[in-house]
Amino acid sequence: MKTLLLLLLLPFACINGQILTERDRADVIDEVLADRFNNLLPTLMDRTDIDMWVVISREYNEDPVIKTMLPSTWLNARRRTILVFYRNKEENTIEKLAVARYNVGKNIISAWDKEKQPDQWARLLEIIEERNPAKIGLNYSDDFGLADGIVKTDYEAFISKLSPAQQAKVVSAQDLAVGWLETRTALEMKYFEQLVDVTHDIIKDAFSYKVIVPGVTTTDDVVWYLRQLVTDMGLETWFHPTVDIQRSEEKLESHIVSFSNRPEGKVIQKGDLLHCDFGITYLRLNTDCQQHAYVLKDGEKELPAFLSKAFADGNRVQDVLASNFKTGKTGNEILLKSLKEAKAEGLVPSIYTHPLGLYGHAAGPTIGMWDSQGGVPGTGDYKLYENTAYAIELNTTVTIPEWNKDIRIMLEEAGFWGEDGFRYVSGRQEEILIVK
Repeated sequence: MKTLLLLLLLPFACINGQILTERDRADVIDEVLADRFNNLLPTLMDRTDIDMWVVISREYNEDPVIKTMLPSTWLNARRRTILVFYRNKEENTIEKLAVARYNVGKNIISAWDKEKQPDQWARLLEIIEERNPAKIGLNYSDDFGLADGIVKTDYEAFISKLSPAQQAKVVSAQDLAVGWLETRTALEMKYFEQLVDVTHDIIKDAFSYKVIVPGVTTTDDVVWYLRQLVTDMGLETWFHPTVDIQRSEEKLESHIVSFSNRPEGKVIQKGDLLHCDFGITYLRLNTDCQQHAYVLKDGEKELPAFLSKAFADGNRVQDVLASNFKTGKTGNEILLKSLKEAKAEGLVPSIYTHPLGLYGHAAGPTIGMWDSQGGVPGTGDYKLYENTAYAIELNTTVTIPEWNKDIRIMLEEAGFWGEDGFRYVSGRQEEILIVK
């Protein structure tokens, strides 16, 4: 099978044609960053009522937020990198300063001359005193790991340098950090749509007779085909893909098996219902997608009607969830209302939708977890804002009399919530793919 896979790992022209070179990617990343710093960040600072945001990080131990702020040619912070964003709302200006030896790309200007002021912390204090902010936001948070990026050493060092009056101004920048991470600009969405298209195309390629030979190919073979193809395209996966099987003679596994203890290396047979969980990273954005495929049995020319009906139930749960997206509603409110409505229709849903964007499991309102269907304290209490993206991840259990068992339709697609309501970033799967 390994020899067969090597023969199959040929360039996928229709996908590769959409992928930018490294140099062109760098130009896009920096263009997007400039737009976010100049147009998005001031709005977020006003919304969260923080006029100074101090982000402190050290090389190879980066704050998750600062990693999203570095220019394309910076793969890591350097030494101790301190960024200061100061918003003067009255003058409608925003300063982007680096208390570092270098400019941080073209957007953030170095504000520290070590020859004039040898002490980096002292220079930071000068910047603070010169601007006299009302609030100083630092990245610490009880609920959001991605907004909890300042390490103990840097926090204690910074606080120890402040006067009691300045210390009183220090607040958690949780909502600002989450807002920065979760908000998608119009420019980003243009590229995000392309990334979702590429993700869908790769799945279609993997779930085809180009890759799958019933009775020979294993689920692991397909997983590693996905990994290798993504690498050959110059992209990355942000998590190890999975491929699993549901079939008539095997009982439905529990949720824990579906999510973490899948059997490895099962041989794919005709009549199998396949499922994958797959996501890629490109231009600092991430996708997260789950789709199904069916391997036709001898004599079958199309998908069995009972599987089409089961899949429609999965789409219906998606519809119910999307209909409950409302700006200002918390993730827990959206979850509970959606579950109630879906169950009232006779469906058996489980919803575990998460924000998606600069990280795969990103910051923002958590809308259920597979093992927390009553709501998620903390992250589930965060409210829905416009211009945010989500992995619409959920499943529904369906009884299949033809197989004398239940199956689980597990779906995940990128969705966007904006001023015009909800939409899928680039469509969703509405029919099970056919391996024929």
